[in-house]
Amino acid sequence: MAKFQFLTPEWLDECAKLYTSNPDLQKNLKRLTVNMSYRVLEKPEWGINKSIIFCTFFESGELTKISLLSEEEAKEESKFLTVAPPERWVKLLRKQSKFGTDFALGKVTLEIGSKIGVLTVAPYAKHVVDVLTQPDLQFPDEMNSEELEAYRANLDKLRTELES
Repeated sequence: MAKFQFLTPEWLDECAKLYTSNPDLQKNLKRLTVNMSYRVLEKPEWGINKSIIFCTFFESGELTKISLLSEEEAKEESKFLTVAPPERWVKLLRKQSKFGTDFALGKVTLEIGSKIGVLTVAPYAKHVVDVLTQPDLQFPDEMNSEELEAYRANLDKLRTELES
């Protein structure tokens, strides 16, 4: 199975493709309607030179958008924009920690939206994590120095395209 790098369009495209072919996962999210975005803070040693945002938008369980977003798109389209350092997102996606707990403890913070609103969608977080972890995922802390340098260049290029 191919590996997909964290925070790349290829990863998110594969998540969408796999979600549409997974009726069990769709069933778990059939009541979810939310435009949720996730800011991954900068960590240059991981190739993330500037924060980057990705999103999962659902309408009654239908995945309507899963992509990287510009700042402007995130602010215009997101009901919630959550924020955390890359290590926290990795822990969540490796299922070593839970969104609701991390949010309650302030390890994941909120930039856009209400805390009460986030708590109403938190019960679906496990299933959203399942959507994001269907592909075999490679994180920056698993990359060798050559992969990390290529990853950094790719993220910088993607961010430039998003912001233009």
